[in-house]
Amino acid sequence: MTTLQSRAYEPGVDDRRWKALAVCLTAGFMTLLDTSIVNVALPSMERGLGATQADLSAVVSGYALAYGLTLVPAGRLGDLRGRRETFLTGVALFTLASAACGLAPAAGWLVLFRLLQGMAGGMIAPQASGLIQQMFQGAERARAFGMFGSVVAVSTAVGPLSGGLLIEASGSWRWVFYVNLPIGLAVFAAALRLLPRTAPRDGPPEGFDLPGVLLLGAGAFTLMLPLVQEQQWPGRRKWALVPLALLLLAAFWAWERRQGRRGRAPLIDLRLFARRSYSLGALLSLVYFAGFTSVFFVYTLFLQNGMGYSALAAGTAAMPFAVGSACAALAGGRLVVRYGRRLVVYGLGAVAAGLLGAVLAVQLVPGRGVGWAAALPLLVAGVGSGLTVSPNTTLTLARVPVRRAGAAGGVLQTAQRVGSAAGIAAVGAVYFAHLAHHARAADALRLGLLTATGIILLALCLAVADLRERTAHPEPREPVPPRGD
Repeated sequence: MTTLQSRAYEPGVDDRRWKALAVCLTAGFMTLLDTSIVNVALPSMERGLGATQADLSAVVSGYALAYGLTLVPAGRLGDLRGRRETFLTGVALFTLASAACGLAPAAGWLVLFRLLQGMAGGMIAPQASGLIQQMFQGAERARAFGMFGSVVAVSTAVGPLSGGLLIEASGSWRWVFYVNLPIGLAVFAAALRLLPRTAPRDGPPEGFDLPGVLLLGAGAFTLMLPLVQEQQWPGRRKWALVPLALLLLAAFWAWERRQGRRGRAPLIDLRLFARRSYSLGALLSLVYFAGFTSVFFVYTLFLQNGMGYSALAAGTAAMPFAVGSACAALAGGRLVVRYGRRLVVYGLGAVAAGLLGAVLAVQLVPGRGVGWAAALPLLVAGVGSGLTVSPNTTLTLARVPVRRAGAAGGVLQTAQRVGSAAGIAAVGAVYFAHLAHHARAADALRLGLLTATGIILLALCLAVADLRERTAHPEPREPVPPRGD
């Protein structure tokens, strides 16, 4: 199978592939930015809409839930019906939902529109990774995923800064949503012109696995709900949902195996998990995102609530991580071809070292100067993150057939979202529990950062174990699949 435009998208022949990549990365940045940009706007929403704490929690967690639940079905839909068409639909819906969020007259409407915005973001994300698989091969694919990893890392880190700048400039929280309108319109127009179409497949069309979608959605929802609501739902009864989630996910796995045995198209091709590069990469993503995204959660809370930083100042204090991550991710996309999994090991080691340096900075420099003291350690951690995210994404998806790239990318990004929710729940629980029993916010931050570092070290152990296993028993090399496979 080939694409109607991919013949013109051959290496060294047409640079439109790189322009199309820029369109995908811009859309990905826009959707990932909205996972964190609203955090600094919550106080303004509370005053402007009379929102309750439950409403504010739903504004944040509703987006994360809808985004995470949509990834895999949308990835599979793009594989079946065309990634370009699914991408365009997602961008249009995201832009409209952003406008609706900005115009929301009450907190309940804002929550509803955030759910729609999250679904649209979940439609866009797997198409971006699938289109990279479709348009690039070999070293160029690694370079493209390096850019993709840079976008993931930077969008996570600059959300609070962007939100602070917009609120300070406009005086209204609504502009954290309105800013998406010109970006969305520009991305839609460029995508119409640049993204490749997918030609019809040979043979009978594959069906859409609706029971699989429902089982996976129910399992993922039940698993993520207590994680994203950990601070809002007091008590331990919420954790009773986790065993139920595991049962639903086991039922999903059994259903997918049944689909495969009957020769029907499953939602997720379980044979992907037999590839060590894919299964290990997805697990590493889950664990790593649990560690690194939780850092910004407790760090910005500490700076604003403990040190009296403004939203803009707190966002600026996190910028060294973003700068280091962006630069290193671009380099990592090139270096991963040479160093493979070793590069991920080096990156995770640098992240752990940087976070331990930040803990030391908080210990040695009390007071408002902590933001400056932690800048260099966060820069080191950011460099390590850039050498982790994009190389791991490249290695994870390298052997995935292009015709399964959307669903495979959706699974990988779902692992990242679940990891983020779990990490914020765990590290946040440590931070708030210590803060409730001790007056010093700096002590609570140090304990939270040490918890995040422990999670990063767990990811490092997984990467080292895999590297040793590969050295002892190298994985057989597979031929590069055809562009349309």
